[in-house]
Amino acid sequence: MSNFVFALNATIPIFLVIVLGWALRQIKWVNNNFIDVLNKYVFRVALPVMLFKDIATTPINQVYDPKFIVFCIVGTTIMFAGVLLFAEKFVKDRREIGAFTQAAARGSAAIFGIAFVENIYGSSGMTPMMIIAAVPFYNIYSVIILSVCGEKYPQDGSVPAGSGNRKELVTHTLKSIVTNPIILGIAAGFPFSLLNITLPPIILKTITSVGATATPMGLIAVGAAFEGSKAIKKVKPTIAATVIKLIVLPAVFFPFAILLGFRQSALVAILIMVGAPTTVSCYIMAKNMGNDDMLTSSIVVTTTLLSSVTLTLWLFLLRTMNLI
Repeated sequence: MSNFVFALNATIPIFLVIVLGWALRQIKWVNNNFIDVLNKYVFRVALPVMLFKDIATTPINQVYDPKFIVFCIVGTTIMFAGVLLFAEKFVKDRREIGAFTQAAARGSAAIFGIAFVENIYGSSGMTPMMIIAAVPFYNIYSVIILSVCGEKYPQDGSVPAGSGNRKELVTHTLKSIVTNPIILGIAAGFPFSLLNITLPPIILKTITSVGATATPMGLIAVGAAFEGSKAIKKVKPTIAATVIKLIVLPAVFFPFAILLGFRQSALVAILIMVGAPTTVSCYIMAKNMGNDDMLTSSIVVTTTLLSSVTLTLWLFLLRTMNLI
């Protein structure tokens, strides 16, 4: 029973804050403009600052694990390739291949992952290492898959939406990988950690205060943007992608992660990499690259809703096995 309570304590508070965001939207205390501004603030300011602080104040030589980095990179590659092969064979509507693959493989590693691990350990632990190893490949593989599938399986049988600007869109997306505020925040913290530079108390307290706003504000934005009516769209592929994202991928990767000796925050970070709900940015990319944005939206909503159950169960299992 204590292990189950541990799992509930790690997941339920996160989703209660998401519910708060949804409730604020329902009573019209927040609107679309507020959500957009909040998302920009979290991704461009609060989250990079928080990650900078976590890296800068952590002796990286003591936590850097090349085996963990390689596992995240290789795991992300296998994850996308495996889901794509499944989609090519089993998704009946060929126009849904790209959207299905991206949404079933790409999780919310940043906002959700940081909040999840912080709620368990009080810090982001190995999550920044996972983000810097996996997230760039999330973007690269998504661009490749959506570009190929958007052209191969156009939405209406003719020229896919936005195809005239596909080359520019791909170039812009690849460029955004190296200019991503999250990656920059992590990278900026490395010199301070490697050189054992101590931040002045005034600076440290300031960035700690700013960084502390990332998790609650990010979760409120997720809840406020949640639209339950979209979950009933594209039911069959949505269910298939949800099962893959929340159940199949963790079940496939956990035995290898455990066999390689990953424990505690490293194992929880891997859980986020393979089993977190689909990130909202999947919808934006699918819509702009001529893929099925409605299916993507439906998968985002459904995985977000059901991950409260699956993540709790995965945590309970890992805790029962004394792995976290």
